[in-house]
Amino acid sequence: MHARKNSVPHVDPSDSMELKDLFSRTVSYLRLSLTDRCNLKCLYCVPEKDRSECSPRLDHNELLSYEELLRVVRVAVSLGISKLRLTGGEPLVRRDIMHFIDQLTKIDNLNDIRITTNGVLLEKFADPLAAAGIKKINISLDTLKPERFERITGKDYFTQVWKGIERAEAAGFSPIKLNTVVMRGINDDELEDFVRMSQETIMQIRFIEFMPIGSSSSWDKKAYMSSDEIMERIGEMGELIPVSKGKADGPATMFRAGQGAKGRIGFISPISHRFCDRCNRLRLTSEGMLRSCLLDDRETDLRSVLRRGGSEQDIQQALVDAVRNKPKGHQMEERLKNQGENCHGRMSRIGG
Repeated sequence: MHARKNSVPHVDPSDSMELKDLFSRTVSYLRLSLTDRCNLKCLYCVPEKDRSECSPRLDHNELLSYEELLRVVRVAVSLGISKLRLTGGEPLVRRDIMHFIDQLTKIDNLNDIRITTNGVLLEKFADPLAAAGIKKINISLDTLKPERFERITGKDYFTQVWKGIERAEAAGFSPIKLNTVVMRGINDDELEDFVRMSQETIMQIRFIEFMPIGSSSSWDKKAYMSSDEIMERIGEMGELIPVSKGKADGPATMFRAGQGAKGRIGFISPISHRFCDRCNRLRLTSEGMLRSCLLDDRETDLRSVLRRGGSEQDIQQALVDAVRNKPKGHQMEERLKNQGENCHGRMSRIGG
């Protein structure tokens, strides 16, 4: 990936303590990709050619250090960032992750720290994460069938993931959110099984549209299912009852699958029902690039700012520039129709 030179005019961050883009959206949520490394090779994340060999990885010095990350977060919080999510790759594979999280929890006015994980290491980390003050956890799980899990992720780790989920529940994470990317012909025959899980447990099941991320990914238009089609399939099981969302909740449209359902199901529809008009997110990739839209390749090179000895104001300016570069909305649907192009960044580096 290549950083794009910023063309926006210099703005004094001290003029406002909010990160507001040119379309009056206030950015208050930072997603922090800690590493591009992962212990799985999911077909929608890892390019096809890399699934059978060692995937190219960033060198250690290409990653932002924990000290650099903490510095960025402190400045971001001073500008109004109040919600932080740790992603990867797989964040729990990074060495000394708990020491870093302990430092994060000491930052004033940062009271909402969350993590997204594939669950492989969660049996080991669930209790320390809970003890550190992490309140919410998202677990990526695209199938409830062990043999299919191996086909989708490239690894036979289903049992480890399920033990991690059970450990997280015991540690007090509630409700646990399961993120399920729905792919026609791959796992769409399990929709009913996931819905039943939401009826019988308090877990949240979130169905996510299959997104084309990465120029060499395994995205296939034939495997794409819109949320409308998923809802229609699920609706055959009974009434979907809308559920109101909290202020800090994400873009998922939430329902209960029947009056007696203990948990909820959600639909995240970045392609068919884009939620760009209310997007409040900024991403920092594992190689130190600020990205204001997952599906737009424009980036601001924050790593260079940090490593040339940039001041706090320089970091503020980079954050402001990235937010000012935030597009009104992604053009993914149009690009796919017209040119067959997709987002060219590697998902493992951008952070999901």
